[in-house]
Amino acid sequence: MYYVRDITVKYGERVLLDEVSFMISPKERIGLIGRNGAGKSTLLKIIASESRPDSGFLEFPSKTTIGYLRQEFELNETRILLDEAMSCHEEAFLIQNQLDAINLELGERQDFESDSYARLLEDLSSLTGRLEHFNYATLEVETRKILKGLGFTDLDFARKVSEFSGGWKMRIELAKLLLRSPELLMLDEPTNHLDIESIIWLENYLIDYPGTVIVISHDIQFLENVCNRIIEVEAGDVYDYKLRYSQFISEKEKQKTIQQSAYENQQRDIAQKEKTISRFMAKATKTKMAQSMQKQLQKIDKIEAPVELSKAMNIRFAEVPRSGRDVIRTVNVSKSFGEKTVFSDINVVIERGDRVAFVGQNGQGKTTMAKIIAGLLPASSGNIEQGSNMFLSFYAQNQSELLDLKSTVLQIMEDKAPEEMRSRVRNILGSFLFSGDDVEKKVSVLSGGERARLAMASLIMRPCNFLILDEPTNHLDIYSKEILKNALKEYTGSLLVISHDREFLSGLTSKVIEFKDGSTREYLGDIEYFLSKKNMDNMRSVELQKTDNEESKSSDKTKKKLDSEDERRIKKQINQVEKEISRLENDIALIEISLADPNFYATPQFMETNKTYKIKQDQLEAKMLEWETLAFELEGF
Repeated sequence: MYYVRDITVKYGERVLLDEVSFMISPKERIGLIGRNGAGKSTLLKIIASESRPDSGFLEFPSKTTIGYLRQEFELNETRILLDEAMSCHEEAFLIQNQLDAINLELGERQDFESDSYARLLEDLSSLTGRLEHFNYATLEVETRKILKGLGFTDLDFARKVSEFSGGWKMRIELAKLLLRSPELLMLDEPTNHLDIESIIWLENYLIDYPGTVIVISHDIQFLENVCNRIIEVEAGDVYDYKLRYSQFISEKEKQKTIQQSAYENQQRDIAQKEKTISRFMAKATKTKMAQSMQKQLQKIDKIEAPVELSKAMNIRFAEVPRSGRDVIRTVNVSKSFGEKTVFSDINVVIERGDRVAFVGQNGQGKTTMAKIIAGLLPASSGNIEQGSNMFLSFYAQNQSELLDLKSTVLQIMEDKAPEEMRSRVRNILGSFLFSGDDVEKKVSVLSGGERARLAMASLIMRPCNFLILDEPTNHLDIYSKEILKNALKEYTGSLLVISHDREFLSGLTSKVIEFKDGSTREYLGDIEYFLSKKNMDNMRSVELQKTDNEESKSSDKTKKKLDSEDERRIKKQINQVEKEISRLENDIALIEISLADPNFYATPQFMETNKTYKIKQDQLEAKMLEWETLAFELEGF
């Protein structure tokens, strides 16, 4: 067992963590959640002994091995990838070198009966046992396996670390940590720089991990799949639920409702008692009774009202200048990198007020097209036609990484601010939760979430009527995502957003453009409409879908030839099912006429009619499924 006891952390008069305590059991999978700045990363650093609390302590078994994935780390840039990943086995290599030296000396010695020779044999036995613990023979195989799971290829193994981007370097650090296999593994936002395939691999790896896992993440599906316990850091305290994330949300709402009701009931009771006491105090004959009631009232354990956090981002986009009707138009745009063609002859039209989502697998060209539209990347062929009076702002998925680490928060904003906005810089920073001394912090000491907020704050300094956001929710907590989404709903300009986050995209856009197999397809609706048309449950399905070439190869293998008798039988069944579908649709339409009348809900027939309506809908859904099955069978699948 691991015990966290009464941990308190203060910054001046601000209490970040207030006597936080909880127990960690072996092999638990804990999701640590909460708003940016609530103290999650601070708590992890304390558990990892990389930071000290103002008070409180940890009780861990002696010699507990702890691994901690920081948001900042250092790698040897001059090494090749495989050697850098293997460097986490330094102790095993040291033991092997010692064994090699002992074996060499034993081969040269002739004094087999001496004490020193006997000590060498003892050292040989001890070191051999220690090396077996590392499973030395399979270290390179395991290293390659984990690197591939995190998205690296065989060709990457010989590349220098300095050649990789910041996101890929994070994967190297994560690989080294997993290879160490500590008893207590702690990960701070590990999915931010992973593609969907690597996220799914990591989920499966953590589910089977032999030790205990604590992970900070704002990826709801990742939390749901991996964690069997949720600890929320909120207002200096922790709220502990041994439940999966979806169950935690439901239970939290239920407990909040119960607490609010109990609080209101007690407040009414207290108000009534205080009223009675005041009335009795006015009468000399009842003063003593009133004093007794007053003492009883003072002894009541007060129920606290549910915590409502008022401190949250307050994003408001400036009024935007009116653009022309066509904001952007791509005409037969193609893009290639060397011999690799990303897409060909793409025609996209974004008009004034359009709200567009780019979706598709990684590598299909979503970000590339966004950069071409923004003028940050040239097209290989084709034209980009910009509308009149168009003012564009672009938020890159690594926007927070582009900030100058040596600058302060205030300096970043002042450098970005146009002259007319300089007087409002501090107010804007305040709305993004940077107030007081926070504005003098260097970017280098900010958390990932704070850097994302600063990058977003600097973006809105300039009024724009065309906003392009590439993965804007990276590093943002679950609450901040919702605040950003609500602000974007109020934004009056044209919007283009690239995101894998279904909850964020739902209801935000009115058009979805899917990138697949070097071309695009447009869907007039939000992400829920798109997923329903694709018959998919979530965005992961979009990421993992096969290309058309893969699907055609698969279909060629599975397609079967029907004989004429089977074909006639299936066509007859389809014809019958279509008649039943038509009858059910007519029945439902007639019922809907009745339900459209508000007065009908007060009649005795309403309950039975409503029940029939639901039965008919279920029957229609079943028949539609039967029709699809028969249609597939007719096609030979």
